[in-house]
Amino acid sequence: MFKRAKPQYSISWIEKISEIPKQVWNELATPLKTPFLEWEWLNNIETSKSAIPRAGWQPCHLTIWRDKELIGAAPLYIKGHSYGEFVFDHQWADLSHRLGISYYPKLLGMTPFTPAVGYRFLISPNENETEITEIMIAAIDRFCDQNRISGCHFLFVDPDWKPIIENYGFSSWLHHSYIWSNPNFNNFDDYLKQFNANQRRNIKRERKAVNKANLNIKILTGDDIPHHLYPLIHQFYSNTCEKFYWGSKYLTRKFFDQLYPHYSHRIVLAAAYTDYDERKPVGMSFCIRKGDNLYGRYWGSFEEYDCLHFEACYYQPIEWAIKEGITMFDPGAGGRHKRRRGFPATPNYSLHRFYDQKMTQILVHYIPEINKMEQEEIDAINQDLPFSKKEIEFKDL
Repeated sequence: MFKRAKPQYSISWIEKISEIPKQVWNELATPLKTPFLEWEWLNNIETSKSAIPRAGWQPCHLTIWRDKELIGAAPLYIKGHSYGEFVFDHQWADLSHRLGISYYPKLLGMTPFTPAVGYRFLISPNENETEITEIMIAAIDRFCDQNRISGCHFLFVDPDWKPIIENYGFSSWLHHSYIWSNPNFNNFDDYLKQFNANQRRNIKRERKAVNKANLNIKILTGDDIPHHLYPLIHQFYSNTCEKFYWGSKYLTRKFFDQLYPHYSHRIVLAAAYTDYDERKPVGMSFCIRKGDNLYGRYWGSFEEYDCLHFEACYYQPIEWAIKEGITMFDPGAGGRHKRRRGFPATPNYSLHRFYDQKMTQILVHYIPEINKMEQEEIDAINQDLPFSKKEIEFKDL
């Protein structure tokens, strides 16, 4: 009786997503919930010169092959700093420095500049996931050892993937995002009913302020988005970065230009127009949709309008999401004001492995305490949500 030979796998590290044909990569990425591991998005970040070595993002992607078939992949980057990650590990870098240990370079698994949950290895459903994961983790460990890389970090990970990687000795670090969930609302009035009377009045007042300014908000999607709006997205993004987030303008104009036409099917815009100019919006929010999930990414305006930010970034996307059957809306990083509009603090995790024994011991010892404090903060935030008493009792059941 003949024994079936084990499949032979080969490992390849690539410096550009474009080295892999789009269709080949997307056979692994498209089935995932997240849109941010798809070839078009990752390739655009690289070819637009947004994530490049000069900016401190050296693409170094792991791929696993069986003969000539891509059966596993991990978007990875060698980092010489921690900017653009939205997981603030500066305290770990400072501790490493005080111990005389080099913290950089480090190996990072995430979609650059994209604090949205969903990162995981891309593995063919026809393969043994456990076996391929073991091969990929071992390849990462060897790579880090050979190149004197301090640690490997996976950020904003898929919650279903988290326990799998913890089994390989990675420590989980708890954070939180503000996420809206749709419990089968029929319309925007259903959304309003969850709030207490005071917050319902506030939301109605904010929406009226936009109407009084004679602004017309249009939701534009896919092929309905005029080509001339894509450069404007970058202008709005740039203005917001310069006003509020100095030093965080990571994406180039070319990135937004290249979204058209090959990624336009995922884009949702909430564009604000005045009565006297129905071609050029004065403000805009930029979202990405995949399936039942909606992700708010960027926002900006050329003029200051009372409450336009809330209307374009929250209320219009929520109203549209309800009509479209969207079940999850992640409006983007930061902003405790999101809780006032029905976005509870929602746990997310990053996974970490240090290759220095001292750093490993400190991480393992202190991360449970850090996670406990983070969970206490999440609980405190969610105790202060402006929901009606009836709604709170319902959620507690």
